[in-house]
Amino acid sequence: MHTSLTRIAVALVASTMLAGVANAETIRWARSSDALTLDPHSQNQGNTHTLAHHIYETLVGRDNAGILTPRLATEWALKEGDDTVWVFKLREGVKFHNGADFTAEDVVYSITRAKSEFSNMKQLHSVVEGVTAVDDYTVEFQMAGPSLIYPNNLTNTFIMDKTWADENDLAVVQDFASGATNHAVLNTNGTGPYTLVSREVDVKTVLASNPEWWGEAPAVTGVEYLTIADAQTRISALLSGEVDIVQDVPPQDIERLSSTEGFKVETGPENRFIYFGYKFGDAPLKSSNITDSNPFNNPLVREAMELVLDRDAIQKVVMRGQSIPTGIPNPPFVAGWTEELDAYPAPNVERAKELMAEAGYADGFTVTLDTPNNRYVNDEAISTAYVGMLGQIGIQVTLASRPVAEHSPIILANESDFYLLGWGVPTFDSAYVFNDLVHTKTETHGTYNVGLYTNPELDEKIISLGTESDQAKRDASVADIWATVKADRVLLPVHNQVLAYAMRSGVTLPVQPENQPNMTTVTFE
Repeated sequence: MHTSLTRIAVALVASTMLAGVANAETIRWARSSDALTLDPHSQNQGNTHTLAHHIYETLVGRDNAGILTPRLATEWALKEGDDTVWVFKLREGVKFHNGADFTAEDVVYSITRAKSEFSNMKQLHSVVEGVTAVDDYTVEFQMAGPSLIYPNNLTNTFIMDKTWADENDLAVVQDFASGATNHAVLNTNGTGPYTLVSREVDVKTVLASNPEWWGEAPAVTGVEYLTIADAQTRISALLSGEVDIVQDVPPQDIERLSSTEGFKVETGPENRFIYFGYKFGDAPLKSSNITDSNPFNNPLVREAMELVLDRDAIQKVVMRGQSIPTGIPNPPFVAGWTEELDAYPAPNVERAKELMAEAGYADGFTVTLDTPNNRYVNDEAISTAYVGMLGQIGIQVTLASRPVAEHSPIILANESDFYLLGWGVPTFDSAYVFNDLVHTKTETHGTYNVGLYTNPELDEKIISLGTESDQAKRDASVADIWATVKADRVLLPVHNQVLAYAMRSGVTLPVQPENQPNMTTVTFE
């Protein structure tokens, strides 16, 4: 058994001995992997944001229907007479956990920090030329041009206390890829509904309700956030009463849990797609036996790879029906999705073999596939299934499976030849996918363009989306970009993920389409 599992088992036993069954105000919440860091601007990653939303807050949020909602900002609008300036009015009377007042200078500091070198959030603010505090509760954002969707980009950019940050030398965001650290990695000072009590990375994080929070006091006053990587250990902890809520429920356990007295399962589609990516460029792959070329750079090979990807079989066998196969790396929640783009070809192994021969790889080739094993629903199993499918056309794949904390640095350093990832779209706009996954990798864009795909003409169209004020022209550009992305097979989408949260009876946690549940939404019967 892995060391982390042993430690979590000990922690669970200890908590059970001390506390017995959790009372109605404390929730023990388990999922498969931990937040990567507590530095709020370091990682643009779902699990990391989920924990951060309990401690820090953003200017705007989004409800389960996808509608923008006020948080630290109470209202926002384009400045009268100038459509290149967004004006945000801030909530008054808000305090950070250390008692300091929340003001406009904290917003200016936080957005500036989020735009800085090591921030994974900077691409969301690439069209922001400057941020100004007009007064203590008014902030103006000067944009490079009209940016009608900019407020959508703020739902995961957290606001820090400038004074606290300065006192703890936090001007530089944690450089996660290099293994660097700073005070904010393990320490927090937000305005959110919960304060950090203790943190043991990859084991347990304890939160307590913030009595000074500006919002309505939540029913859950204490949270134990537990990392249990092994799926069956996680489910067993729920069944034994050691935890109250479990995320990342394996599809094969949904029916059993739903029919077990004392437990229930909430399900719903997630605004996230799962996909395979591969290295572009002429340089040979590091993990392949082909030493004079890069097979993935050949469009015939990429077409062959899609023709052996049996999405429906993965849905039926691997996901037990709990996925929505897709032909586009863009969920139906997101502007730019169409049924036509969503279509995908039926498997055709014989045609795929012909394409491989035409490309000069009739005998196939070898390569390593990097996959997480505790981040997405059945992630390793999806990769294992695809390894078998690729074997039908001579692509012999070595599977390298790792926890997401080890997978992420490899991805961010562009060290993978072939990989599995998932991507959520919190802005509900296609530009979010283009900016991070398709645009050429630069200081401000292409952070997760792991395959190093590059298309200068497409880059120009992507950048134009940030300041296009004519909605019809913008929609046309989005459609053009998607047509190229699909034709080039920049990414190889598998499916849109379906979520399942399991919980004990008497507790209700609604499924959140971005898979960012917040314990403030838990209700007790």
